[in-house]
Amino acid sequence: MLYLLVIAGFILLLGGGDALVRGAVGLAERLGISPLVIGLTVVAYGTSAPELFVSLDALLSGAPGITVGNAVGSNIANILLIVGCGALIAPMACDRTAMRVDNTVMLAASAALVLLGFAGTLTVWSGLSMLTLLCVYTLWQYRMQQRRSAKSASSVSATAPAEEVTETLWRPVLVLIGGLLGVAVGSHLLVTGAIGLARNFGVSEATIGLTLVALGTSLPELATTVVAACRRHAGVALGNVVGSNIFNILGILGLVPLFGDVPIPRSIVTFDLWVMLGASVAFVIWTTTRPKLGRGFGAILILIYGAYLVRHFSNVLP
Repeated sequence: MLYLLVIAGFILLLGGGDALVRGAVGLAERLGISPLVIGLTVVAYGTSAPELFVSLDALLSGAPGITVGNAVGSNIANILLIVGCGALIAPMACDRTAMRVDNTVMLAASAALVLLGFAGTLTVWSGLSMLTLLCVYTLWQYRMQQRRSAKSASSVSATAPAEEVTETLWRPVLVLIGGLLGVAVGSHLLVTGAIGLARNFGVSEATIGLTLVALGTSLPELATTVVAACRRHAGVALGNVVGSNIFNILGILGLVPLFGDVPIPRSIVTFDLWVMLGASVAFVIWTTTRPKLGRGFGAILILIYGAYLVRHFSNVLP
């Protein structure tokens, strides 16, 4: 029964996440938002919705280890597994100028979480601070989009009649609502099944959150990045990963503490946070110094992620 709950949760998360992203992108396109900003904010935040619902459900279910493990594990999977898969499918060109600020924000958020880890607990004050930074970042993206739209004559809002845009808004809105419902139900099923499996096999909730749950909630990012890589939309693919990592830290670990203090397991502080920070640094260095992410780099990232998983389960399983 627990396996069925996990599988059903995965399916609903994947389907709901896909619908949520399609609805969000549909709205963004009708409102004239550029593809790069869509990748960094709308798609990134939309594909991170499973992590948000799972982390919140885990805290309310009395499993805070899954809450933190899910966010940290998802960030690790986003860079090592998802970027690795995208680069393996097709080399991805890096727009160093466009990603400079976003890479900096991701690194700063990752470093801030490492520092908060030494405190041992995420409180309402740390949560409010992170949410404030997320609002500032999102507002900056919005202001930059306004400047681009003002300079571009090809903006959807400038060429499409207002009546036509308004008439078609209801479709992506319905898809968006359906996606949110699927993600909400799927996250609850996944958390319930994951907690049960952790207790049955004697695996810590933190380990389950860092691996099984993190992989499950990262499926929307994986699907989005693979599709974007196949269609040679490197900006959307990389923007999705960077934006998701920013939201996982500032959004999820900023919002969840508002519902109660979130203890950070010691094992995550001493190992996984550093893996997350190291992966982020490597990603930023590579995208800053190289014109593209090649297949060789993608293969290395996937191998490192495989070693990360082996390290975790070799310590907890006989």
